[in-house]
Amino acid sequence: MDPDRPSAERVPDRAIPARHDVGNDFLMSSSRLGYLYAILAVTIFASQDGISKYLGEQYPPVFIAMIRYFAFAGFAVLLAARAPGGLRVASHSRRFWIQCFRSLLLALQIVVAIQAFAVVGLIQSQAIFASAPIFVALLSMPVLGERVGWRRWLAIVVGLVGVVILLNPGAVGEAAGGFGWSTAWPLAGALMMGAYAVTTRLAGRDDSSITSFYYTGIVGMLVLTAIGPFFLASPTPGDWVWIGILCMTGMSSHFLLIKAYEHLDAVAVQPIGYLQLVVGAFIGVFVFGESLHLNLVLGAGIVIAAGAFTVWREHVVARRKLAEAKSGSS
Repeated sequence: MDPDRPSAERVPDRAIPARHDVGNDFLMSSSRLGYLYAILAVTIFASQDGISKYLGEQYPPVFIAMIRYFAFAGFAVLLAARAPGGLRVASHSRRFWIQCFRSLLLALQIVVAIQAFAVVGLIQSQAIFASAPIFVALLSMPVLGERVGWRRWLAIVVGLVGVVILLNPGAVGEAAGGFGWSTAWPLAGALMMGAYAVTTRLAGRDDSSITSFYYTGIVGMLVLTAIGPFFLASPTPGDWVWIGILCMTGMSSHFLLIKAYEHLDAVAVQPIGYLQLVVGAFIGVFVFGESLHLNLVLGAGIVIAAGAFTVWREHVVARRKLAEAKSGSS
């Protein structure tokens, strides 16, 4: 899970006209383009994870994440500088400490994710990461004060059952797709991603999406630069090429995701993110020789269904609240 995942945050705000102001032909063309951007972004995300797994097996994850954040921070500054008001407006936050905390969470989560890819594997780690929307729903109650109805509670319970199936505590050894202490890495990563998404929503009550994006890049870079010197490494010339590709894919996936959000609503982009599991499984099997166990396929299917339903219900509830607010003000 990265700073540019669909489940993380929307950046920057959408740029196309309201849907009721444009023709149906334009909407259909715009939607198709949005889906194309989203699919390309997700495919690059999965490729990033594969590169991260390879590099994480060779070098300290903190070092890899630090280099990635140099490129990410530069991209965030570029976007903020081009936004209305420039860097002065983007850097002004009314939720400064929350912005710092959520950015710290994501920086550490990326380190955890790289470690998970290296020691647990691409397929199982990505499947467990897919449970992040379920943890978002759980944390949204105490942190955001949101009310979760029985349908989302049911989705949460079913999703957690899927996570247990993914962990497969009854199997003997991790080689059988079973539970090992190393699976705590992707599980911790999913929890951190959920906490990051919830705190991003909290910050978004007062700050713009470009402000959140700016702090994500700058604070993450500062944190990893502070601890990175303790994990320095000397990559080979060939691996520097892979690190450069990793940075380039990070920026290009950011750009494609932004373009996708210009043409699609968040509820349409989120389910496409699960395509990453399919591409990741392909890379895991054919590049790294990983195995697809029954518990991974079954557990991932349950987690995806529960997560997609949770996101859809959040969208329905948000639309209902908006409609009630409009009717109340009229």
